[in-house]
Amino acid sequence: MKNRPFLNRLGFAIQGLREGWQREYSFRAQVMIGLIIALSVVLLGASSIWLAIVGLAIALVLGAELFNSALETLVDRLHPEIHPEIRVVKDMAAAGVLLICLGASARSFLSMPSPDPGKWIGDHVPAPRGSTESARRLLAMTRPVGRTLVEQYLRNRGITALSETSALRYHPRCYYRADEYAPTETWPAMIAAVTDLSGKLTGAHRTWLDPGGFSEANLGRAPLSTPRRAMGNLLGHAVRFGAGSDVMVAGEGIETTLSVRSAMPHVASMAALSAAHLSAIIFPDTLRRLYIARDNDPAGYKAIATLLARIRAVGIEAIMLTPRLSDFNEDLRLLGLDALTARLKLQVAPQDVPRFMSSAD
Repeated sequence: MKNRPFLNRLGFAIQGLREGWQREYSFRAQVMIGLIIALSVVLLGASSIWLAIVGLAIALVLGAELFNSALETLVDRLHPEIHPEIRVVKDMAAAGVLLICLGASARSFLSMPSPDPGKWIGDHVPAPRGSTESARRLLAMTRPVGRTLVEQYLRNRGITALSETSALRYHPRCYYRADEYAPTETWPAMIAAVTDLSGKLTGAHRTWLDPGGFSEANLGRAPLSTPRRAMGNLLGHAVRFGAGSDVMVAGEGIETTLSVRSAMPHVASMAALSAAHLSAIIFPDTLRRLYIARDNDPAGYKAIATLLARIRAVGIEAIMLTPRLSDFNEDLRLLGLDALTARLKLQVAPQDVPRFMSSAD
């Protein structure tokens, strides 16, 4: 094989795989086990780096098995008689395969996502339920939303402008319990990082999603009694999209805030996660004008009144943004982006239209 063209050598390697499959039962068995492990890791939602590590481990096991089989075949050919030293050679080669299998199994096990955000991590001390530390550990088990159910969920709700949304993450198997006595369930979830003005994590918000898809009944959320929950220190803080500046948008929900941002893609935005938290949101010192994306409900009216009093007391200009329907996401889904953009242009300060809405035309 030395100095042969690459394609010839590749053909020899493929022939070796074929011979190993046809002759060696152990090789066939390990191929099947490797496929089962790989499929399990994919179904459990492991990240791409872990998939690569598991694939490498499987390849090492199969390579070691082929090398062991080749060595045994060569030894049997050269020394067909039974000899104690030949037995030692075969046993040591088999032991090498066993060690690689054990190492690969351990690595595959470590690649599985941690099943419970309340489990011990790092310093092996369980974090208090609902604490900022629990939120940090939960976010550590998530991955970006690109090409996940979260991206599909947002697009189904009409939200396609996903730039500067790194605060949103995806968890494939987020734990859910209806109450402390209910059994634990696992559902895919959108996890949102709640941060303070400096960007420090203070909490997290979970939206459990329906893997079965979108419907007008549940809007893509899981069929649970409370498909949205928050944890950590939320008061005054928010889920943030874009860097804070002199002009910002503040809204209650993530979907509402992102819907406004679909029409105003260049404005920094904050989702306070509830009407009560919206009224208590903390503003950056640079803020000079705040657009308040209100919801058309009684809780929203009361929160707006409290927020307006706070804003005006510190000399910040407040401009109300009012949806045509119940909230801005409903406007976006049912009326369309063009209608939403046209409505907001009538409410936004004229000088901010070219600044924040230029690419929404």
